[in-house]
Amino acid sequence: MIQRWAGSAPGRSRIVKHAGIVYTVATAGDKARSVRQQTADALAVIDRNLAEAGTDKSRLLSATVYITDMAHKPDMDQAWCAWVDPEGAPQRACVAVALAGEDLVEIVVTAAV
Repeated sequence: MIQRWAGSAPGRSRIVKHAGIVYTVATAGDKARSVRQQTADALAVIDRNLAEAGTDKSRLLSATVYITDMAHKPDMDQAWCAWVDPEGAPQRACVAVALAGEDLVEIVVTAAV
């Protein structure tokens, strides 16, 4: 069985759960903030999404952080390190991309239930 939670736009899911694995994505709600603040906001959304799907950040398997400017990676890393469970840190990649609108960061994670 595949469970899907509707995203903010047609054709997207914000959470998908299948075979004991949760996939979710988040950006910050407040776009006027710094990369560090947008990262912290997006991670708070990730927390809520994981909880809604019956898991939490201690069960993370992998994460991909999309960032608009790698010069801001140290700021993103500060927010990430303050948030991530040090005993359950996932495999993580950080990729520089062009994001839509005023998004400075977008985070995609996979977690076990």
